[in-house]
Amino acid sequence: MSPAPTLHTARLALGALSEQDLPALIALAGAFEIADTTATIPHPYSEDDARIFLALDAAESAAGDAVRFAVRLEGEGLIGVVGLQQIARDRLRAELGYWIGVPWWGKGYATEAARAVVRYGFDELGLHKIHAHYLTRNPASGKVLERVGMRREGMLREEVRKWGRFEDVILCGILRSDPRPSSAPRNRPSR
Repeated sequence: MSPAPTLHTARLALGALSEQDLPALIALAGAFEIADTTATIPHPYSEDDARIFLALDAAESAAGDAVRFAVRLEGEGLIGVVGLQQIARDRLRAELGYWIGVPWWGKGYATEAARAVVRYGFDELGLHKIHAHYLTRNPASGKVLERVGMRREGMLREEVRKWGRFEDVILCGILRSDPRPSSAPRNRPSR
């Protein structure tokens, strides 16, 4: 798989992550609130963590196992990351993951970015299903998934161990044939 194309939404440009994103990645992913509401982001989040993430992104992208996008406000810098991982070409499915920096919470950017990537997964990658999960104590993430058309499929009790405690996880999914909210304009991919 080639590097992530650029997708444009009404307010966002989603494109490939790069070394230039390192300072913003460290600052934004380093916020306690981001680590606290995600299953795998550590806290504190160091430069080494960010470099490992960028290397993992490059390797998984090259292997066709993931496509991740830097989320940027049009004309501005990084505000978060969204993408598809665990892409299974034989099963035509992938997992959606995302986070948006705390200063931009509550403005609809996570929904806008996730909606664009779900559309990309179905329309460009030919996926049949996209699934996601969130910690039960993070209902805001559940609302994002609901707004992109995902349905709750179940709960895994004490599925994730985060900072010494076990967390329940809600599973959600959307099929290519499911209705998708159409409140956002179609992606305009560019290379």
